[in-house]
Amino acid sequence: MPTEPASLKPAGSPAIKPSGLAWRLVKENLLAEAQMITAYEEAARKGLPFVRYLIDQKLLDSRRIAVAASHEFGIPLLDLSAFDASALPTNLVDERLIRRHRALPLLRRGNRLFLAVSDPTNDQALEEIRFNTGLATDAILVEEDRLNAAIETAINAQDTSSISQFVDADLEKLDIAPDDDDEKRDESEANIDDAPIVRYINKILVDAISAGASDIHFEPFEKFFRIRFRQDGLLREVASPPLNTAGRLTARLKVMSRMNIAERRVPQDGRIRLKLSRTRDIDFRVNTLPTVYGEKIVLRILDSSSAQVGIEALGFEPEQREAFLSAIKKPYGMILVTGPTGSGKTVSLYTALNILNQPEINISTVEDPVEIQVPGINQVNLNPKTGLTFASALRAFLRQDPDILMVGEIRDLETAEIAVKAAQTGHLVLSTLHTNDAPQTLTRLANMGIAPFNIASSVLLIMAQRLARKLCVHCRKQLDDLPREALHKEGFTDEEIDAGLKIYGPVGCDQCTKGYKGRVGIFQVMKISEAITRLILEGGDAMQLADQAQREGVADLRQSGLRKVKSGIIGLEELNRVTKD
Repeated sequence: MPTEPASLKPAGSPAIKPSGLAWRLVKENLLAEAQMITAYEEAARKGLPFVRYLIDQKLLDSRRIAVAASHEFGIPLLDLSAFDASALPTNLVDERLIRRHRALPLLRRGNRLFLAVSDPTNDQALEEIRFNTGLATDAILVEEDRLNAAIETAINAQDTSSISQFVDADLEKLDIAPDDDDEKRDESEANIDDAPIVRYINKILVDAISAGASDIHFEPFEKFFRIRFRQDGLLREVASPPLNTAGRLTARLKVMSRMNIAERRVPQDGRIRLKLSRTRDIDFRVNTLPTVYGEKIVLRILDSSSAQVGIEALGFEPEQREAFLSAIKKPYGMILVTGPTGSGKTVSLYTALNILNQPEINISTVEDPVEIQVPGINQVNLNPKTGLTFASALRAFLRQDPDILMVGEIRDLETAEIAVKAAQTGHLVLSTLHTNDAPQTLTRLANMGIAPFNIASSVLLIMAQRLARKLCVHCRKQLDDLPREALHKEGFTDEEIDAGLKIYGPVGCDQCTKGYKGRVGIFQVMKISEAITRLILEGGDAMQLADQAQREGVADLRQSGLRKVKSGIIGLEELNRVTKD
């Protein structure tokens, strides 16, 4: 039976004592005692609620925590999906208090206000809201992830109408005369002060963040205008404003991005920063592209918190995680991450940099452009117009007393040669390439013109990756009608099938998007062993390198994906989508 210590004292913090809920999680074997103590210390150090920290770090899901809290405090667990979040009385409590304390007003009865919270021990929230409203406050226990979604829905509903209401009401009333003469457009159009347009764009941006989208597409066509979000790697249409509003919406986005509003004939790049709270800013990288029917605008959502996930959340198998951590702790050498655009390479690299980011280490990066800003790391934006290329930035870094260098992408021989020399002269170099798998990366470097002995003496590890959509744990269903031959064809062995193989598929519920929620990495982590080094020096091709990696037990992308299918994390259909031959 775990023994509750009198206090825990993290470095630089006052003594703290884990709550009863923390010990309940240990008692019910949901967390090991040492794991709980570490999590409690880290949550206190970062100023986060314990429950929020557990969920952010993927240590426990919100449902298990909520059930444990219900048992600990003797409070019934409320299903928040039974409430219409857009009709909740959020106007009783200041939005800043709701966001800061993660406490959502559910119901007012006389002089009592009932608040949905995921941690009933958060007395500070209840007291501060009681003081600001003059109402007695009672805590109602709910699940953390449902609470977060309900807070965003309720607050957004108070700020403005839904997208469809905007389209039907405000936007269609706007009379925007078409202007076919591009040369007559000038800066006067920058005065985009129409309240419906401003509110509509703000609503789109907030909705995209709430939905966990990675990109927003504003697309004009001959007879319609549409807005799409990229969620979990796939595009989904979310709105179709009236076509006669396209010019005004485009102009508003260009003003926000500080672009030249009079220029519509060439692509432009810009940036938007949206402040969600005192502690959280979201950046949008904005790009325009002239098309036949107007300017298409794409916004890439750059959330720095996405690069601060723990390495456990990336999806490594245990041996892959060990190989990756061992490589990034080497004093010098090169680590390469490969995969197509949107496969999570940047997040993997920044996860490594966050682990390495210490005051005594000098880290410099050059990217095109910098997507995630991290305090303590010297980050440089590529700017070819001024001569600031990957190669020139790398040369400058080497005169800046570096320890660790990160190059956004190795695109040419010059950059590759400088990166290799840096790796050979006492620096740890991290970079990316666009190849299909790890063995092909070695032959790509050789094809660029890097000598085999330089490749063999500099590269430590190559990691290929893909991102696959995770099945929703609330609604996934077991597939029982898969024939044995089909499972063999997918790559499963007789032993795996006979051992009671369970395959799950998507269904769809109010907790997910068509049966999927979130994404997980599928990895091929290949260390450069002595045998592989010999093959490189002998000029071996990608097939020979892949065969040797297989003999050394390196799982390829397909094999790694099959492990996640067996674990019920992803489905076969999704695996086939991301690992097509």
